[in-house]
Amino acid sequence: MLEASLSGVLKTVLIVLLVYFGLKIFFRFFGPLILKWFMKKMGQKFEKQFNQQFGGAQRPPEKNGKVTIDKKPKGNKESNKNVGEYIDYEEID
Repeated sequence: MLEASLSGVLKTVLIVLLVYFGLKIFFRFFGPLILKWFMKKMGQKFEKQFNQQFGGAQRPPEKNGKVTIDKKPKGNKESNKNVGEYIDYEEID
């Protein structure tokens, strides 16, 4: 029967800790770059799928130099001064 020696157990624990901290440091520095690359690829995939399904974005071409400004109509906001009756109250101890 095989017995575990103390040095073997310590080597195993040390290797596991080194791998854990190594991966932690690696992903701290390169994780954001990997995530950006992954998100860009997923965005391209979704855009391709959308274009296949809906035939792409069909927007009317805009004319250069034409400016359109939509204004809100002026609302007559008059405050109602006669809102109600003022009731005076007195605190009771």
